[in-house]
Amino acid sequence: MAAYLFRRTVSLLLVLLGLVILIFVIARIVPGDPARIALGPLATAKQVAEMRQEMGLDDPFVVQLWSYLSGLVQGDLGKSLLSSRPVMQDILHALPATLELVLVTIFLQVTLSIPLGVLAAIYRDSWVDNLTRIISLIGVVTPGFVLAIIFQLMASYYWTIFPVTGRLGSNVAFEAGVTGMLTIDSLLAGRMDVFADAFRHLFLPSIALAAAGIGQVMRITRSSMIEVGNRDFIEVSRAFGIPERVVTFRYMLRIAAVAPLTILGLEFASLIGNAFIVEFVFSWPGIASYGVRTILQKDLNAVIGVVLVSGIFFVVANLVIDILLGLIDPRHRLREGSKG
Repeated sequence: MAAYLFRRTVSLLLVLLGLVILIFVIARIVPGDPARIALGPLATAKQVAEMRQEMGLDDPFVVQLWSYLSGLVQGDLGKSLLSSRPVMQDILHALPATLELVLVTIFLQVTLSIPLGVLAAIYRDSWVDNLTRIISLIGVVTPGFVLAIIFQLMASYYWTIFPVTGRLGSNVAFEAGVTGMLTIDSLLAGRMDVFADAFRHLFLPSIALAAAGIGQVMRITRSSMIEVGNRDFIEVSRAFGIPERVVTFRYMLRIAAVAPLTILGLEFASLIGNAFIVEFVFSWPGIASYGVRTILQKDLNAVIGVVLVSGIFFVVANLVIDILLGLIDPRHRLREGSKG
């Protein structure tokens, strides 16, 4: 297991390094002068030249890349042109909001998609299966931003208990200080009123963001459960009189969980970067909306920082999924070991 984890960690770190270099190259060749954008159209050529020299844009590409990688090792992502603050500070300020939204989204996906997928497999071709098929189809084919707009309109006219913008009501005074996530920090502070308000703000954005993943994981769980249920050892278990619930949840679900677990891990990583439309609709001050603003302003350091954070989440999610798959199904790590 240790050798398996070492190989996976090294390979994922190399992927992360390649991502940093790739996005650095792309950011440098995209049309537009960051110095001119930072100073505005009224700046003189001399001022732009001085800014380019200060930003190191006149240095050879290899020198720029080495300087950036050296700072990156020390936790320095450079200075943001958009906010004039260190990029790391901006990311740490915006990340908790997105992370809170994504964690609630993943929680909804796990607690809804897997049980519904198991029910659809148990009651195959019944009205339960047909209903879950319709729910999953609606979730998969409907874009998240469409659901977000529909939810916002419904909340404005009918579901008035749910706010349509922001993370916290203007009449609620609370400063998140421990984790930056309002629901957790409010619980730690014993402020149940703040927790209730923060959760109401979270509910609609998280549902809109979770819908596609719920539909996808639900159908994959159903297919995996049916496929595992047709294997010989399951039929033998039933023939020996083992209770059906034990067969379903101890034997079938453990093996069938491999596919949906993989999808959920990738879904968690992708949500960090894909939440920007939902964040914009609900005025959610997260890292995704911050990333869009930096792209529009060609804020190179901030763009690279946001992409790097998304890449780190992909790497960590893949590593965690590999560990879980290796624990659930030892054949997974044995196959990886034979490839190595």
